[in-house]
Amino acid sequence: MKQLGISIYPEKASLQENIEYLNLAAKYGFNRVFTCLLSVNGDKEKIVKDFKEIINEANRLGMNVIADVSPRVFGELGISYKDLSFFKELNVYGIRLDMGFSGLEESLMTFNPYGLKIEINMSNGTKYIENILSYKPNLENLIACHNFYPHRYTGLSYSHFVKCSKQFKELGIRTAAFVSSNNSTFGPWPVNEGLCTLEMHRNLPIKIQAKHLFATGLIDDVIIANCFASEDEMRQLSKVDRDILKFEVELVKDIPEVERKIVLEELHFNRGDVSEYMIRSTQSRVKYKGHEFVPFNTPDIKRGDILIDTSLYGHYAGELQIALKDMKNSGKTNVVGRIKEEELFLLDYIEPWQKFGFEL
Repeated sequence: MKQLGISIYPEKASLQENIEYLNLAAKYGFNRVFTCLLSVNGDKEKIVKDFKEIINEANRLGMNVIADVSPRVFGELGISYKDLSFFKELNVYGIRLDMGFSGLEESLMTFNPYGLKIEINMSNGTKYIENILSYKPNLENLIACHNFYPHRYTGLSYSHFVKCSKQFKELGIRTAAFVSSNNSTFGPWPVNEGLCTLEMHRNLPIKIQAKHLFATGLIDDVIIANCFASEDEMRQLSKVDRDILKFEVELVKDIPEVERKIVLEELHFNRGDVSEYMIRSTQSRVKYKGHEFVPFNTPDIKRGDILIDTSLYGHYAGELQIALKDMKNSGKTNVVGRIKEEELFLLDYIEPWQKFGFEL
């Protein structure tokens, strides 16, 4: 099951604020919590005290907490990769290695007696994961997550993101990436210009960021990196279909009831014999065979328009299409709605036989 997550930075907000944030996230079905030991200074007892109450609350809510660490943190806290009892004492679900070891250490850590998940950094594009696999880790305890980037223009390029993500996804390893709240004011570091994995997401609404990550087919879990996301943002994310890409659409005024049902109530899929001009969903013409589809809105067609052929097109009547290019309208096709402008780039993720839908 694909999951949603939030991030908590205990040293940056009060205990009460963090607990309230956890409870709000749990209300909307969030399952994961990312927290950061990289920026924490102090002795073991203080860290345990500061973190444990928050982690216990997350556990009570049924959420899984993963703490970000590095070899430096291991050294400063006197922790050995051979003994992860410190993290067991914290009651975390797992640890994320921001910077790795040699590969052997990661492999040995996956056999820890506590069943802690070992999450590795998947943003570097090296042979790191292949190296770890050469040491025969326990794959049940090995997961992966991308980095986030607080400095504008430093986020991953899309091509690099795909390259890195495929390395892990093709090996069957669970993957995660970060999205940025537009309501938040802080993350783990002083710089705060959004906090996302992909640079192209930095100014997008959070819902579209998540839709995009799920639409790539390369990411299992989506985590809000900065704090505090608004309740409305959480509500929006909770409604994102994690398995089928659903475009947000505005329908034309006075759309007939049958056409409205075709758009909003059918499970659509793109035909296998694809066109460069349109995405074609043909089952509605079978279901509504015999219904008279009358022309009522036939302007020239723009990319992102949602189309339904009229009965003037014979056996094509009732077929739903999404325009991929601008086209002349023969007068036989109704433009029944339009995809939200910010989501037009998601059309590129509808492949042959790909399922999709629409929402208002």
